[in-house]
Amino acid sequence: MNAYNKIIAMSNALYNDGLEKAKVRDLSGAVQSLRKSLRYDKGNIPARNLLGLVYFEMGEAVDALSEWVISRSLQPKGNLAEHYLEEIQSNRSRLSTINQTIKKYNQALQYCYQGSHDLAIIQLKKVLNMNAKLIKGYQLLALLYMEEGKYGHARKELRTAAEIDNGNLLTLRYLREAEQKLGEEAHTAKEGKKDKKKKAMSYQSGNDVIIQPTNVRDFTPLTIIINLAVGVGLGMLITWFLILPAIQQDKVADAKKAEVEASDALVERNQEIKALESKIKGLEDTIEQMKGDSADAQKVVDNYEAFLKVYAAFAQQNILEAGDTMEGIDVNLLGAQGRASYQALKAQVDEQYTEVVYKQAEEDYNAQRYAEAVTGLEKVVAAEEDYNDGYAIYYLANSYRETGDMVNAKKYYQRMVELHPGTQRAGRSQQYLNQMEQQGQP
Repeated sequence: MNAYNKIIAMSNALYNDGLEKAKVRDLSGAVQSLRKSLRYDKGNIPARNLLGLVYFEMGEAVDALSEWVISRSLQPKGNLAEHYLEEIQSNRSRLSTINQTIKKYNQALQYCYQGSHDLAIIQLKKVLNMNAKLIKGYQLLALLYMEEGKYGHARKELRTAAEIDNGNLLTLRYLREAEQKLGEEAHTAKEGKKDKKKKAMSYQSGNDVIIQPTNVRDFTPLTIIINLAVGVGLGMLITWFLILPAIQQDKVADAKKAEVEASDALVERNQEIKALESKIKGLEDTIEQMKGDSADAQKVVDNYEAFLKVYAAFAQQNILEAGDTMEGIDVNLLGAQGRASYQALKAQVDEQYTEVVYKQAEEDYNAQRYAEAVTGLEKVVAAEEDYNDGYAIYYLANSYRETGDMVNAKKYYQRMVELHPGTQRAGRSQQYLNQMEQQGQP
């Protein structure tokens, strides 16, 4: 009991540490502390709910939903997670935004893999416009800018990410690299200006280097007269080539002004009509898209609900329900953490599911409930064809024969003969095959 109390105390201490870090916007540090807290006590509801809030603040909406769904399943009543989930599910616009953000970010990653950095940058800007707190979006965009040599743009994105999460080590590392590159560029530019200035201040005369002050000008009388003459000449040229033609053009323009204004008004009216028609079409497309996106986002939530049902059924040793429910889960709708949990749980369920299903099917077979036996034995054979030294196939073939499905009965009798030649069951199977052949059955 003393060890249990120490574990609970450690979980609560890590929760308090995560809470303090979250208050000063060290979100990455908060995530680490809260994950450790849940390793000690998976039922620490405040820690799990806070982890969901931190994920949501970092723009990781899917991970946040996952934590809240798990929290609600562990404590259905009096749980703040229920309020968080209802607030998101009731807002279809937010659900649509979450779903679109996931799709666009994944598309940006695909562009990166293809080497289309320009398209990836455009896509990430759309993502951050929809979800301004997505830390990994800023990091990827900054990385692309640095790849293009735009270190100033990268620094701007990374500073924004640091304002959201000031403890993210990846953000700080990228920011240091960007500022270092900008410092090197500034130093190089400064040195280049110095070299240019030195060249302007000196020149070679024979074997001697003559240094000339750059801020001294020659204002001799001859220079003044030449400058005045050039100025008068330029003034006359400007008057002849620019001012006089402009006056003539104004007269011609006045004559055509009325005609042009009438034509422009007609064109403007047509453009306004086309713009309104385009806007109406765009709104209609947006409405249809939002309907589809909301349905997709609801699928994500329903998929997590099904996953949690598997988890609860397995915890209660209801292996049949766990295995049957797991077949309907779409792994593609789970986040990275969800997929890892799914694979681990599936391995444990599959290990027991076949055994439990076979035991029930064998009972149905012995009780002559052949239709029910077929359902269970099909699952067993699909998972492991030669289960129980071939008895699963043999019972399945007999069950099909008893229900009148001779096509499938023949199929599995044949497999029995192929897999276990020389056994008594193979001999009986061959007899049934011969009988069906004599009776002209397919």
